[in-house]
Amino acid sequence: MIHEFRLTRRVQFYETDAAGIVHFSVFFRYLEEAEHAMWRAAGLSIAAPGAPIGFPRVSTSFDFLKPLRFEDEFDVWLRVTGKTPKTLSYSATIEKDGTTVARGSLTIACVHKRPGEPMRGTEIPAHIADRFAVATVKPHEPDGADH
Repeated sequence: MIHEFRLTRRVQFYETDAAGIVHFSVFFRYLEEAEHAMWRAAGLSIAAPGAPIGFPRVSTSFDFLKPLRFEDEFDVWLRVTGKTPKTLSYSATIEKDGTTVARGSLTIACVHKRPGEPMRGTEIPAHIADRFAVATVKPHEPDGADH
């Protein structure tokens, strides 16, 4: 069971704004990219072709502490912080060189996707839910973090 995952990547030029720093909206993409990589590490796809269920985002936030710039290498630490029959919640810490640059959270809900019908909440199938565990160990903390 996965409870924490790390994704390492580098800032691309197109992710920066006119000031030369990563645009705030891109941090949400970093969180989602780490989430998808975590699901793959669990042997799953969050959007398997033809799947009768989906996982829309129902809550998300970020606090920005330091900028990231083009070519910066950084880590996205993703932790499973909550699990209900119908939802998964994560916390994210984005850090560069051991310093926290942003902290965020994301909650996703499992829904049925039936053509012509509105999405309806449903329980996360056991073969998916059983791959994730709420982190019970102390979270990863970079040097100098003030969690």
